This record gives sequence, C-alpha cells and structure tokens, in this order.
Amino acid sequence: MSPAETTAVLHVLDASTWPEADRSRAKEAAALALTAYAGHTRDQGTPYIDHPLAVVAILRTELAVNAPNTLLLGLLHDALEVSPSAAPLLTTRLGEDFVTVLQAMTPDHRLEQRTKQLGDEAAWRAKTSRLAPEPLLVRLADRIHNLRDLQNSPDPSRLERFITALIEFYLPLAESARPISAQLNAACSLLQAEYERYQHRAGETGA
Repeated sequence: MSPAETTAVLHVLDASTWPEADRSRAKEAAALALTAYAGHTRDQGTPYIDHPLAVVAILRTELAVNAPNTLLLGLLHDALEVSPSAAPLLTTRLGEDFVTVLQAMTPDHRLEQRTKQLGDEAAWRAKTSRLAPEPLLVRLADRIHNLRDLQNSPDPSRLERFITALIEFYLPLAESARPISAQLNAACSLLQAEYERYQHRAGETGA
C-alpha cells in the first residue's frame, strides 16, 4: 500500500470535500480497503479493488450520493467477502455499527468461510431483502457495475447465473424499493436501463 494508492482511493471518494472527521475516517477506510482487497483479483483478471471503486463512482456520479458513510460502505462492501478475517480490524478502525452493516451485506457462507451449499442462495436473497435503504442502495450499485463488468468474464456461466438472479430477484427488489427514496428510484432505473442494454447487445450477438 503506497501513499499514491491511498490518494487515488480518496480521490474516487471525493473525500477532500468532506467534514474533517469524515476525512479522517475516509483515510482509515482507504487503508483498510487496500489491505482487504490486496492480492485478490476478479474473475476478469482485474485487481479486485477496481470493482468497489467503480461502485463508489456509480454512487457518486450516477446516483448523486454524497453521504460519506454510504460511500464508505460502497468502498468496503465486499471486504468481508474476500477477507472475512478482517472483521476485527474493521471493527476497531470503523466501529461495530459499520461492520454490522457490512455483515448484513455479505453472504453467510462467505462470513463462515465455507463453500456454498444448498439453501444458501435462498438465505442470501432473504438477507438482502431485509437490508436497510442505505446498504440496499450500495447493493444495487454493485449489481449495476457487475452487469457492466461481467460481460468480460471468461466464464459464460457466471454471467448466466447473474442474469437469472437479476431477473428473478434483484430487478423486482429494486422496483419495490423505488418509493423509499429518490436515490433508490434512480438506482432501479439505472439497473433496468443496464439490463435493457445487455439484452440489446445479446440480441445483436445472438447470445
């Protein structure tokens, strides 16, 4: 982890515009993100941290989110998925309440560091349905970036599973969340638009 890497993360967060206490928290979160995601890559072969940074960018620039805590959740939303052992450090640096929300956003089999079993997908969908508006907004931004990025995956079955989950669960969940806030309404519209673009591209390629 270099100062340049930390600065790059803080730039994506736009943390220089935050109140002083939040700027200090952003520096902690940036360091934690670089540590938690270090050495991990996405299926596409890209550094894992590129994904949460893209989610932060979607929240900020496409969904007009400027709340520091929401953006920090975006930055660290997968931290416990890729590094479950980071929970104590995250709790020490960012607080128990913050980590409790991250745990609510993470599949149980990841938290328990075990392989996915029968019933885990249904449990994950039920868990996601119970998310409060703030982490739900982050999760929808995550879906938006995954839909854009998974088309670069070398494993076509991953995209197929993702699209099935999107149709069966995430799009209806997003639609039901529209009335909660203007930002969730915007997230639903953006996710639907991305799905329609995917359908159009798939139709053109005959996929």
